[in-house]
Amino acid sequence: MEGGNNRTIVIGPQFCSPQPLQISMKKKVYFLAGYGYEVKDDYGNLIFTIENVLGFFRSKILIFDAVGVPILTLKSKNFTWHSRWQAFKGDSTDEKDLIFSAKTSSKFQFTTKLDIFLANNISEQVCDFRMKTSYMESNCDVFAGQSSTLIAQMNKKYTAGSIFLGRDKFMVNVNPNVDHAFIVSLIVILEEISSSGKTSSHSSTH
Repeated sequence: MEGGNNRTIVIGPQFCSPQPLQISMKKKVYFLAGYGYEVKDDYGNLIFTIENVLGFFRSKILIFDAVGVPILTLKSKNFTWHSRWQAFKGDSTDEKDLIFSAKTSSKFQFTTKLDIFLANNISEQVCDFRMKTSYMESNCDVFAGQSSTLIAQMNKKYTAGSIFLGRDKFMVNVNPNVDHAFIVSLIVILEEISSSGKTSSHSSTH
């Protein structure tokens, strides 16, 4: 879903800025009520809120724009060999509203690689985007397809709040004309896969 003028549009053209963008994502942990994220631009303006919605069988994650309209729903796909997540338009989880899928291409103890496939890439022979984390997953690079073209980078900030309270903070640099709603959704998926891997590592032999 790439638009004209060399823009990388996945969620919507309104999320593409002609200027490079620095975004901060702060994880907020709620007592007895899950967690969410506040996403702000480099001027401190709120651009997205993200909420983990707990379901009967499994949870899903909703991304809202600045005025509270749901723009994307993320959910994991159960019973797949690779960790796999799907992203849908608005608050839908209907297959016809699928925008993209993301799955781990490899996961070692300290790094993760994700392949991202747009909905029209049925065969999934070649990924449309890919993510690669650094040692201990403190940094992440997002690339266009199999190329070395970098479109965004994430850097995790470690603070006392993040270490002891789970209030992680991420700084995300998005290249000009790249859909920043898409990039934010990838960071959330990466964090979900990373955190689930940590919690399930002890039970992986069962």
